[in-house]
Amino acid sequence: MNRLLIYIVVMAGVTYLIRCLPLIFFRKKIQNRYIQSFLYYVPYAVLGSMTFPAIFTSGGDLLPSCIGCIVALFLAYQKRSLLVVALAASAAVCISTIFIG
Repeated sequence: MNRLLIYIVVMAGVTYLIRCLPLIFFRKKIQNRYIQSFLYYVPYAVLGSMTFPAIFTSGGDLLPSCIGCIVALFLAYQKRSLLVVALAASAAVCISTIFIG
């Protein structure tokens, strides 16, 4: 129980520092265009790096996951809504799992 409490306190401290340090160091608006563009794309890169491994490992089989990913990318490229993309990709995975294996 002691170890668990220590782990939780350390994780809370690290999370707090990650959120607090930018506020301490960057008091003025960032003028550099390169840094601004870099910081603009960081949330998308983090979201992608968390989402793509989950896409291919959550279903248990690689082929239906690839089919669902292709369907999602195709619909997203055609600028469909997030709900349509998610539902169609899930349906594609479900249907391909039924027919493939």
